[in-house]
Parts: sequence; C-alpha cells; structure tokens
Amino acid sequence: MTSYPGQYADAGVFVCFEGGEGGGKSTQARLLHDRLTREGYAVRLTHEPGDTPVGKDLRRIVLSPETGALAHKTEFLLYAADKAEHVETLVRPALARGEVVITDRYVDSTLAYQGGGRALDLGELEEVARWATGDLRPHLTVVLDVEPEAGLGRFEGRDRIEGEGLEFHQRVRRTFLDLAGRDPDHYAVIDARAPIEEIAAEVAERVEPLLAQARRVAP
Repeated sequence: MTSYPGQYADAGVFVCFEGGEGGGKSTQARLLHDRLTREGYAVRLTHEPGDTPVGKDLRRIVLSPETGALAHKTEFLLYAADKAEHVETLVRPALARGEVVITDRYVDSTLAYQGGGRALDLGELEEVARWATGDLRPHLTVVLDVEPEAGLGRFEGRDRIEGEGLEFHQRVRRTFLDLAGRDPDHYAVIDARAPIEEIAAEVAERVEPLLAQARRVAP
C-alpha cells in the first residue's frame, strides 16, 4: 500500500473509531464523547456514512438490502461522496471551531471494505478517498479489533455489508490491521473483547495528550 503524508488539523482534535462488525465502535465513541463533555470540552459525535442530509440518502443506497447488487466501483464512489460531504460540511467546520470531533468510521473503512473486502486496488481507492476528504487525517484512529466470527455473532439483522461472507470480513480485518501497522503513531489497536470500561480507559489515555489544542466550553 502506498503511504500518503496526510494533513492533521491544527485546531481541534479529530478521533476516529474503526474496525469490523460488532467491535463496539458506536459504544466507545459515545463513551468518549460523554467523558470529554463532562470534562468541559466542545465535542461533536458523528458517523459515516449518513450524518449529513445528502449522506442519509447515500447511506440508504449502500446499506439497504433492498438495493441489491452494486458494481464494486459504484459502491466505493458512493462512500467517497458521503465522505466528501461529511468532511466539507461537518468535520472541518467543527475542527476549525476547536471542537473534538469523534467519528464512527472514516476513510479506513472504505479502504478495508471496498479495498480489502471487494478486492479493489487499494492504491487507486486511497487516491480518490484522500482527494475526497482533502487528505484530512484523524489525530488518532482507534481500531477495535475482533475476529469476524465473534463480531458478526453479536447482532441478528444485517445490512448489505454485514451480510457478506466470512472470507470478506476476514479480508476487511486484515486490511484494518495493515493500515494501523503502517502508522503506529496515529493508531491504537485495541482488543474489542476486553471489558468496555477497560477499552474506554485505554482510549481516554491515548486521547489525553491531544487535548491541548481542543476548545473547552465556557462555564
């Protein structure tokens, strides 16, 4: 995989939660949001795909089982469009205000699911995904790692992506770990099977040094 230098916002803090299905990303993102809010920081909790008006329509298309089969490149470009809108209208403005932005999924999910899972060319996908997001990188990406056999068993109903076969999700997991391995300074790989409180404490420890450039809410 090609290594890109990336851009890191000089105001605010950008934290991303990544990983396969059933790893507890949404739970840990919410716990971090609640913790930092209690500590007086301005925090924006968000997610991909779908946390913009345009993104809601894109999310319905890419995740609804009713959509049926999509060409792999079409699926990727829909996700890229969601990311472009998300970064332009929500993430960058919040960071410019000095907020802590916590997102449940970002570029790595596209690289893992459409690159690793769909076996599209990772280099080509990364060029487009980085262009779509202005190459904005999280200051920290937390990868909640869990074996697909365990993660997929944590829920019953499945969307288009969750419903893919085990080998698909194994490729996704490997890609997440590969991405983390090439930039360890900006990643934390955590065993998602650990107790929720332990994971939250480890995440908080990694985020703490980043908060110097975050804005606190006036009392």
